[in-house]
Amino acid sequence: MARKAKELGPLAVQRLSEPGMHAVGGVAGLYLQILPSGGRSWVLRASVGGRRRDMGLGGFPDVTLAGARDAARRARAMIDDGVDPIEDRRSRKAALKASAAKIVTFKDAAKAYIEAHGDSWRNAKHRQQWENTLEAYAYPKIGALSVRDIEVAHVLSVLEPIWKTRTETATRLRGRIERILGWATSRGYREGLNPARWRDHLDQQLAAPRRIAKAQHHAALPFGDMGGFMQRLRAAPGMGARALEFTILTAARSGEVRGATWPEIDLERAIWTIPGERMKMGREHRVPLSPEAVALLKALPRMAGSNLVFPAPRGGPLSDMTLTAVLRRMAVPVTVHGFRSTFRDWAAERTNYPRDAAEMALAHAIGDKVEAAYRRGDLFDKRTRMMADWARFIGTVAPAGQVVAIGRTRA
Repeated sequence: MARKAKELGPLAVQRLSEPGMHAVGGVAGLYLQILPSGGRSWVLRASVGGRRRDMGLGGFPDVTLAGARDAARRARAMIDDGVDPIEDRRSRKAALKASAAKIVTFKDAAKAYIEAHGDSWRNAKHRQQWENTLEAYAYPKIGALSVRDIEVAHVLSVLEPIWKTRTETATRLRGRIERILGWATSRGYREGLNPARWRDHLDQQLAAPRRIAKAQHHAALPFGDMGGFMQRLRAAPGMGARALEFTILTAARSGEVRGATWPEIDLERAIWTIPGERMKMGREHRVPLSPEAVALLKALPRMAGSNLVFPAPRGGPLSDMTLTAVLRRMAVPVTVHGFRSTFRDWAAERTNYPRDAAEMALAHAIGDKVEAAYRRGDLFDKRTRMMADWARFIGTVAPAGQVVAIGRTRA
């Protein structure tokens, strides 16, 4: 056991100035170390496991004489209990550092999740939707919170203000929060059940979305009015009008048409092959082109240096508002997407084509995964006849109050 030195008082300690180790008494092995530079610090010299160890207790005068003696007594008590105070302090510092490394805010986790998964999303618009909803609704409430501290009340504070007024947005936002927190759990940044999960959890806290929000359908033109509309559309000038006409003839999505390139189109075989990366379902889609669609394409001017079928006047693809602008100039209160509903209604009510043929024409998923696994074809021959019938139907103006019948409606 270290020999106790004469116990010095605060004033005597203050007067020490010679560089070296000065025993200050009060606790065996407690020294004030004075460096040649003038720096001063407390050191406890003790035998730990049969080996002499020097343990720093802080600088003087930040740590007072009384504070140094208290720390030295606690360290000696640990030694008496068989604990190395130096290793114990190192392990606690390491644990604190590791814990601090796991403190990740929700905003940082969200950005990391988007960065990790963004490349697998179909288009930049999907990523933008994630970022916009999180920025508008989640970050102001929980963005600065550590993901490990987020609980049900925090999630509800984000969702409840918009659950009844912006139900679809709120529903998507809940799913995004759930995925971000799930990512954080898998990375070890949080533990326990996901507070944003729906089944048997938030479904007990919030009303079912389908009970409080009516589906918002895209405004569509009755199929009986298509002949007159197409006559007006074909008289309208501009690339936007031609793109809208092609969109209707093919029952495609606006983005698929605006991004169409000439290498995708085989005019000889009358097939438009859209690559999977441009499709909502992520799979290649073949579109049979009716004679009217082929004639439209052959009449289009080509822009030098561009492969786009429907380029903007200054190059690049048409904007997502170009086709809408055509409808507004025509004073027709429908949406571009609504023409897909018009086509679907026509196929169901005025033809005998199989439901699956119409769904495939719209590039919708058919049935469940089991059915999809067994269905290898894409009903292309049936769809070729169907799209030709559709083009003939919308190209005929019906007398007032009469719907033009299509005779060739065999399956």
